[in-house]
Amino acid sequence: MPAPEPTPPRSSLPEAASHFGAHVLADAAARAHDITAATGGPPSVSSLPTPAAAAPAPNPDLSRILRGPSGLGTAGLRLILREEPPLPSEPPTALAAPAEGTPIPGLYFHPVPEPDPVRVEEVSRRIKSWALDEVSLYPDDWEDQFDGFSVGRYMVACHPDAPTVDHLMIATRLMVAENAVDDCYCEDHGGSPVGLGERLLLAHTALDPVYTTREYQPQWAKSLHADAPRRAYSSAMEYFVQTGSPAQADRFRHDMARLHLGYLAEAAWAQLEHVPEVWEYLAMRQFNNFRPCPTITDTVGGYELPADLHAQPAMQKVIALAGNATTIVNDLYSYTKELDAPGVHLNLPVVIAEREGLSERDAYLKSVEVHNDLMHDFETEAAALAAACPVPTVQRFLRGVASWVDGNHYWHQTNTYRYSLPDFW
Repeated sequence: MPAPEPTPPRSSLPEAASHFGAHVLADAAARAHDITAATGGPPSVSSLPTPAAAAPAPNPDLSRILRGPSGLGTAGLRLILREEPPLPSEPPTALAAPAEGTPIPGLYFHPVPEPDPVRVEEVSRRIKSWALDEVSLYPDDWEDQFDGFSVGRYMVACHPDAPTVDHLMIATRLMVAENAVDDCYCEDHGGSPVGLGERLLLAHTALDPVYTTREYQPQWAKSLHADAPRRAYSSAMEYFVQTGSPAQADRFRHDMARLHLGYLAEAAWAQLEHVPEVWEYLAMRQFNNFRPCPTITDTVGGYELPADLHAQPAMQKVIALAGNATTIVNDLYSYTKELDAPGVHLNLPVVIAEREGLSERDAYLKSVEVHNDLMHDFETEAAALAAACPVPTVQRFLRGVASWVDGNHYWHQTNTYRYSLPDFW
């Protein structure tokens, strides 16, 4: 399989839906077709608007939600399409300077502007203070790894519409807490598949509180301080619920349960020394992925996507595809790091090589193609949804998810402390 040529960057979804009104619906419909024509991607026919129409055929569920409830006493419960507060100015479309690191040749991605260095510095300062002073997250000899993670730059790049540093800190604490659970329970720092279910369950109660009898409630409350992951989860969630709505908090808990389920599937394969089929691995990755991060983009942006609209199958598909694509980015950039770690670490190139009998190089290049297909599907489905649902919060949420996808790639490419590319080109 020949090595692909580097893919030129293309305009991203945030630009496609940056204005509201009838003209953007036609633009989004055309964009869904343009993505297919430009990339040869295989989006489902049902997701594309009809060429002759200005917008897709109405979705009965969306029509019901936009129409609002009916019946006695429901007049005040209708969804009103009102003007949103002014959005932060759009970031420039070109980078002021080349980003650090080398992007994977042939990978489909969108470059982002360098994140605001003032915000990066402040988020980095605050998150380290929180990690050390509030939750005692790591011992002194882990400091270099904490700093090398560059979480401040990560979160500022992923959330360009966050109105304040306080909003950015919501995502940053949760990101660090999630990584503490992954490292300490699953992987690098003492993690093990043995007994993982119990550890994850008890950690999950820091996000989803236990309601039990008066006799046993204090014992559960005390357990939240038992180790660094639980302290981090508990504290990060306390900050989250102070800003997010109950619906946003419940949405996040649900996505974290998905994440933990994915951890358990991977742990089961590790205990059995089993390499799954490629489709099985990709199914696991739809759960063990970055989904909890982009799904809170509205909380970090200081607004709320209504629960009925978030729960729409079309929106759930967009969020799932975003999580899947960004997680394969992690598989690709962390490939050499994981090969150097003890034991067999499952990632998409390893699974494809094993199950499809390909060389390491060809399996890696095929994984790039899988990522690109997921990205094209994500953009096509998001463009179709933007056209089908002209609600300001939907448009902004889709832009926020796309920004997270782009920022996630930026962080992986530029984090040369953690990642380096294999010599396949």
